[in-house]
Amino acid sequence: MSRSNTVFIGRKPVLNYVLACLTVIKSRQDEEVLVKARGRSISTAVDVVEVLRNRFIPDIRIDDISIGTDEISSPDHRGPSNVSTIEIKLSR
Repeated sequence: MSRSNTVFIGRKPVLNYVLACLTVIKSRQDEEVLVKARGRSISTAVDVVEVLRNRFIPDIRIDDISIGTDEISSPDHRGPSNVSTIEIKLSR
């Protein structure tokens, strides 16, 4: 899956990311999108997928869900810390 199919979830409102997913799905021929989030944004990613499924594209499928952990270095150099990640692959 290419980077152009990926929507990275952050701190914006849920509907901003829903619109981004809709744009990716409508503009691509393969009609796939990968929703990625880390840390506190994981719950927002789940909300995005549920809003997309329940309100906008009822026939969209969840093909795969991957969870994991990324090790990131802290800005104050106290050592690395772990942050949870999720990737949700959707297709029509």
